[in-house]
Amino acid sequence: MSATPIPRILVVEDDPVSRAFLAAVAANLPATVEQAASIAEARALAFDIAFDLFLIDANLPDGHGRELLHALRRHATAPALAHTAATDRALLDGLVDVGFAEVLVKPLSASQLLHAISRALRRALPPAPATHACCGKLPVRDEDAALAAVNGPPTHALRLWLLFLAELPSQRDAVLLAASMGDTGTLHAQLHRLQASCGFVGAARLAAAVRALRAAPYAMDALEAFVHAAEDTLASAPTDASG
Repeated sequence: MSATPIPRILVVEDDPVSRAFLAAVAANLPATVEQAASIAEARALAFDIAFDLFLIDANLPDGHGRELLHALRRHATAPALAHTAATDRALLDGLVDVGFAEVLVKPLSASQLLHAISRALRRALPPAPATHACCGKLPVRDEDAALAAVNGPPTHALRLWLLFLAELPSQRDAVLLAASMGDTGTLHAQLHRLQASCGFVGAARLAAAVRALRAAPYAMDALEAFVHAAEDTLASAPTDASG
């Protein structure tokens, strides 16, 4: 019996973090994933590549997702999924009316996304990976550990924490990009660096998520836990850092 061909999916999303997350999760199907940040980029890719599925943001910098779907339908019949943060029922129903097989409302879990892709492609999902240790109950920041690492006054630990928070978005994006590209070497290097930084500043919750992701770099639940831990950590930034 011949093996089932690997589907090719186009992820269209202008936010780089969301795009990298969607692409990394879709690749777990497994699938070959291409990425576009605009209608223009998506049309150029779709002109040259025959995709099996389109995953399209409803609102893009150069137009609406329904406009892109209309353009794609001139030469492509692959199913399309829309994703949006909007919750207005009329808007969601309208996306289905113009031809999207399903509309996914963000925030979206890895499991929800994979099951929607599976439904659209009409194929079974692979066995679910083992669940990794949850880091949600750990504190975002362990101040005692941070002070011990700095071995100095609290002001030094606070400056280091603020520097860590300033650099975290780019580190998070680098991890997600490496995961979405299947670049294992870069992914391990970025996670190793981030884990060390977490130790210096007492970022307990993120450190646990990084350890889980290092143990299973392409596991859906580990990647999702990493994204949530990074968001929680960034949300903890003090509103007044003058002290």
